[in-house]
Amino acid sequence: MNCSALLSLMLMLVQLWPCSPSTQNHSAQNMDLSFTAVQRVKRGWVWEPLFATEEKTSMVPVYVGQLKSDLDKEDGNLKYILTGEGAGNIFIIDENNGKIYVTQKLDREKKPFYTLRAQAINRSTQLPVEPESEFIIKVRDVNDHEPQFLDGPYVATVPEMSPEGTSVTQVTATDGDDPSYGNSARLLYSLIQGQPYFSVEPKTGVIRMASQMDRETKDQYLVIIQAKDMVGQAGAFSATATVTINLSDINDNPPKFQQRLYYLSVSEEAPVGTTVGTVFAEDSDIGDNAAMNYSIEGDNSDVFDIITNNETQEGIILLKKTVDYESKRRYSIQAKVVNRYIDDRFLKEGPFEDKTIVKINVEDADEPPVFTLENYVMEIAEAAVSGSLVGVVTARDPDDDDCPVRYSIVHGMHLKRLFSINEHNGTIITTKPLDREIASWHNITVTATETRNPEKISEANVYIQVLDVNDHAPEFPKYYETFVCENAVSGQLIQSISAVDKDDSAEGHHFYFSLAQEATNNSRFTVKDNQDNTAGIFTAKSGFRRQEQFSFYLPILILDNGTPPLTSTNTLTITVCDCDTEVNTFYCRYGAFMYAMGLSTEALVAVLACILILLVFFLAVVAIRQQRKKSPFSEKMEEFRENIVRYDDEGGGEEDTEAFDISALRTRTVMRMHKPRKNVTTEIHSLYRQSLQVGPDSAIFRQFISEKLEEANSDPSAPPYDSLQTYAFEGTGSLAGSLSSIGSNMSDVDQSYDYLTDWGPHFKELAGMYTSHRSVGD
Repeated sequence: MNCSALLSLMLMLVQLWPCSPSTQNHSAQNMDLSFTAVQRVKRGWVWEPLFATEEKTSMVPVYVGQLKSDLDKEDGNLKYILTGEGAGNIFIIDENNGKIYVTQKLDREKKPFYTLRAQAINRSTQLPVEPESEFIIKVRDVNDHEPQFLDGPYVATVPEMSPEGTSVTQVTATDGDDPSYGNSARLLYSLIQGQPYFSVEPKTGVIRMASQMDRETKDQYLVIIQAKDMVGQAGAFSATATVTINLSDINDNPPKFQQRLYYLSVSEEAPVGTTVGTVFAEDSDIGDNAAMNYSIEGDNSDVFDIITNNETQEGIILLKKTVDYESKRRYSIQAKVVNRYIDDRFLKEGPFEDKTIVKINVEDADEPPVFTLENYVMEIAEAAVSGSLVGVVTARDPDDDDCPVRYSIVHGMHLKRLFSINEHNGTIITTKPLDREIASWHNITVTATETRNPEKISEANVYIQVLDVNDHAPEFPKYYETFVCENAVSGQLIQSISAVDKDDSAEGHHFYFSLAQEATNNSRFTVKDNQDNTAGIFTAKSGFRRQEQFSFYLPILILDNGTPPLTSTNTLTITVCDCDTEVNTFYCRYGAFMYAMGLSTEALVAVLACILILLVFFLAVVAIRQQRKKSPFSEKMEEFRENIVRYDDEGGGEEDTEAFDISALRTRTVMRMHKPRKNVTTEIHSLYRQSLQVGPDSAIFRQFISEKLEEANSDPSAPPYDSLQTYAFEGTGSLAGSLSSIGSNMSDVDQSYDYLTDWGPHFKELAGMYTSHRSVGD
């Protein structure tokens, strides 16, 4: 704890001591002691703030300052000691008088201060007479760094025609010197290049517009800014930065046509939408500020149109309507161009538009003939005789020479047989009578071709209407299926009828119904005209007998209102039905069918019964034949299923006795009489045992196989085709030997199986089975 902190703590304790209740009785005794302690704690070090200047180089140490204790009597009894940062190598102290020296060159930018500790001790006792105290030596700055522009080079953009004083951008330089000491780090900005267009604020580095500038005159400026430290005084360091200032465009220029007068031409044959030509207006601005729209003013805007090409900013003049050299040979239009985006600040300088005159000449061309009408409508009555006049079409050559025209009809072959045209005057006539009911309209195409230039052809549509003539009599619209019950009463409605007419009536059809004259007196039915193009058929008498008359044929006369009126006689067939008074259509149809076939209901039932019996008999026969087709080997199929191989080869017939042994194809009775194989001799068993000791190439082994093959071929119970015979063979390495019964010359009863119990736990189950089998046999 240093002296000042200790002194403050003890003064605080002295002031709080009387407030303690437990020590009020002793306050007077301790007062003198406290004052005595305060007097002993007294600061003994005496020094001024210490500074060392950077970048000083000297052959001898440079004096920094002096530390001194007030207890120093200058008799050499005190010794000063220096510790801390740089003590002993950068800073040294004279231990006799406390003077501090720096021995090396310092750099404030690397280390701005050093923290050291000083102590004074008695040389005789080596005890400290002053407590160790900490102090700082600050490195005093000198101007040894140049300003730097860390963000350069700079690029800025400002709109053209900006007013004076408009801020463009700001540049900032840095200086590594100490800004708190002297003027080493105080910078001053100035403009080296860029007058009189720009200025810079000396202290902030803000670049401003010094005058209005036009981008169309110059769009980029290079400005050089200088930064000096020491506030620009003598001996100051400086640095420069380059600032590229671009002027951005604003719409301050109107568009201007390159020409005051344009000359264009267009052929009279040009179709609508043809490009006549282009006009162009220049605009010094760029981008959207140069975008413009073209338009046409005046009366000719219905003939020509103009659109803007947004990529090239050209005005494209298009043909809006076809032109005719013979009608008008020259057009004069006024084209106008206007900026698409206008800046209101510059409207006072004038309108941002321009106009020009475009003169367009129509070029003559050899045009095809022109019909007086695009579509002709003609009329002719149906049934007109062949050669009747239908109408006349007219076309002419619009050119000055007025070339003659030849007419023709372009249509299908069926229309060529109906109409023809005079190729010289365009007269259309019929070639055969027309029927409106087949086709009421005919559409033909007539062409007109110049005689001197056959490539010049034009077409016109001719619509020919065939006018109706009352040449078709009315008739029933459909076949009426009419029934009357045998018990029908007089005046009963049995059928409603109507009529249709293929002819066309301007006033609408009206039909009149009545009985024909020959059926009026003795008819059993009457016809009532409803005056609405329908009529009702009623019975005139009661009771009908089908046995007497099965059907009635009623002639009905139908009259139309055409000019001249036409009539027709239509026969209505009325069938008598075996019913009460109400007609059941399905039942009556069935009865009529049976009556026409000459069969009664009982006869029909008998016929159906016979058909059913024949069907049952046929199914029974089919079932029996399917049963007979089953295989006779079904009982033995389970035994043969693994050895049977099917062949689709066809035999040689009855004379083929060499293909296979016919005796093998036995009946089921013969097959049940099993003929056992012949017993295997003891010699064969001996050979088999010997074969277990030899390889498959041994003569004994081959003899054994030959015997088995002969046995299989001579066995009458084997199938009459090839089969696979499998024989087990065990190598000589098996401890158990062969288990096959083929190699045994003893029966199962005589053979002993006790050796199975010696084979281990894997054969325990097998040994138990054979042992139990032998016990049962015994």
